[in-house]
Amino acid sequence: MFRREFLATGSALGIAALAGCGSLESRAIDIPPVLDNRPDAIYVPGHVEGMNMVGIETTGEYDVALSYSYPHRFWTVTGTDVERTSTEEADSVHLMATVWDAETGMILPEVGVAIEITQDGSLVSEETVYAMLSGPMGVHHGANFAGLDEGDYEVAVRVGATASRPTGAFAGRFEEPATATFEFTFDQETMGEIRFDRLDRGGERGAIEPMPMGAVPTGVAPATDDLPGKAVKAMAGDIRYVATVVDPPAGIEDEGPYLALSPRTRYNGYYLSRMGVSVSLEGNGESSTEETLTRAIDPELGYHYGTTLPREGEQGETASRERDELSITVETPPQVARHEGYETAFFDVPTTTLSL
Repeated sequence: MFRREFLATGSALGIAALAGCGSLESRAIDIPPVLDNRPDAIYVPGHVEGMNMVGIETTGEYDVALSYSYPHRFWTVTGTDVERTSTEEADSVHLMATVWDAETGMILPEVGVAIEITQDGSLVSEETVYAMLSGPMGVHHGANFAGLDEGDYEVAVRVGATASRPTGAFAGRFEEPATATFEFTFDQETMGEIRFDRLDRGGERGAIEPMPMGAVPTGVAPATDDLPGKAVKAMAGDIRYVATVVDPPAGIEDEGPYLALSPRTRYNGYYLSRMGVSVSLEGNGESSTEETLTRAIDPELGYHYGTTLPREGEQGETASRERDELSITVETPPQVARHEGYETAFFDVPTTTLSL
């Protein structure tokens, strides 16, 4: 299961106060109910919330940003099952961690992240937080945390190895865990100044644009023209696919042309991680070849799903595959938690075809 978090920078959107205790959904900011007219697609949520940045730290191979906002509802995805998680009476804050490669600035969607909160050396709360997707913030990890009184805390963000295969210049990297430590002051008055805004377009097809995050990446996939090889693209539902065929990068032992498939969100081009994707390749009168793709991370190809393809032509020659038709099927939707606006998307994605 996964948890949801959202954030909008302090410069975004309208303002409202957070006052008193109790469930956030009954507090003074008057969070609107979940929309009744949500499409089975990406949509504009009925409201957005702001955030405050705690800081950015470098630890091991990683840069880590920590930020916070109000506790709020989100949706978890397990297989094809979606479950809403509402705020609890004891929830104090929503903490969000963004992790990226310190050398290239590329976000790492599949690292494990845990957050530990201590005060004066005593444990206050600890959670394994979850991969999430939101409109303004994009790809990150987060969770609601309970039981905080006003005061100063130490927050340790523990980053584990990536679950996606590192290739290219990333081969052999992101195997060692690391911890970033932050000083965090929890203050209700400061929380009450975090911005909050209702949106008149709530429920319409579309998405909120990424917020300005300064040095913090949002997980936008590389543009088609920035990928190596002859990249081609196709659309299926709210997924934009970009595919390219290149020589096998470092970390790929099999010979033959390497297919890198980059699924990203329809509107903002965010990486879609933790999917199950298969492809069927047909061309030149040959029978189809079916492959299940492997999730990978590469400084040139970005986060992608890859496999080597049957070689055409003479041994040792990387062949052009311009006559091949690639059919793409989503076997498992992205196993990430969703902010409002994404919780109904990426299910029942139609199979699509593109020409390599």
